[in-house]
Amino acid sequence: MILSEINIFPVKSLGGISLSQSTVARRGLQFDRRWMLVDEKNQFFTQREFPKMATLVPELKSDGLRISDGESEILIPFEIESQETVRVKIWRSSCRAKVYADSINQFFRDVLQTDCKLVLMPEETERKVNYLFAVNKDDHVSFADGYPFLVMGENSLADLNERLENPVPMDRFRPNFVVSGSEAFAEDGWKKIRIGAGVFHIVKPCARCVMTNIDQTEGVKTGLEPLKTLASFRIPKRSLKQRILFGQYLIAERAGDVLRVGDEILETKNRPKFM
Repeated sequence: MILSEINIFPVKSLGGISLSQSTVARRGLQFDRRWMLVDEKNQFFTQREFPKMATLVPELKSDGLRISDGESEILIPFEIESQETVRVKIWRSSCRAKVYADSINQFFRDVLQTDCKLVLMPEETERKVNYLFAVNKDDHVSFADGYPFLVMGENSLADLNERLENPVPMDRFRPNFVVSGSEAFAEDGWKKIRIGAGVFHIVKPCARCVMTNIDQTEGVKTGLEPLKTLASFRIPKRSLKQRILFGQYLIAERAGDVLRVGDEILETKNRPKFM
């Protein structure tokens, strides 16, 4: 099995960046979901409400993050000048974040046609993962929904696409790691894997939502697919909450490892599949 893609999504719910290598940090890959848009109540924004967010394309530069909508662009500096901090909300959790200047916020207001502001997660902020799934006592996460890393297999997507009239690309599911050479849904049975020098614990499956129905290039909803088809075969029979599961969340055993596309992936501990 080989690591075929490494993806980061610097601003939560905006477009992603495919990398040839990346450094593992405690809260996720370097630069992954360290920024986020929030409303006047400091509640996070996602493509669920604003599909156009998918069309905002990030690019890592030496002095900041450049965001473009195809017509205009802005450079978001890594070093934030504002001292304003707020407590932001991501689902049922909250944490402290720094707020960017109004000149930067106005760019996103103009593009999305709604009131919003951009926030940064500083290094001193530690947003803990759900203790029921933590591997270490200090496990924490960025602005991602709940866990630092997400993995999917190429053949898992291929299995889904065989059931769809119109196949969908991998970017609909926004994984950090994509694996080639594994059987379809092999990741369901993984408990611990090694990617290159990095060791990761698989802690829970990813429950899917309507964001999978948004075209990530056009920023528009495409109807009921692929979520409708996923629901036909990716809800565990004994599931009480009827969640549609596709992909697996991971927590790194340590920070600092550099992962590269082409790294070998080894399954070091497995468990019975839940489907």
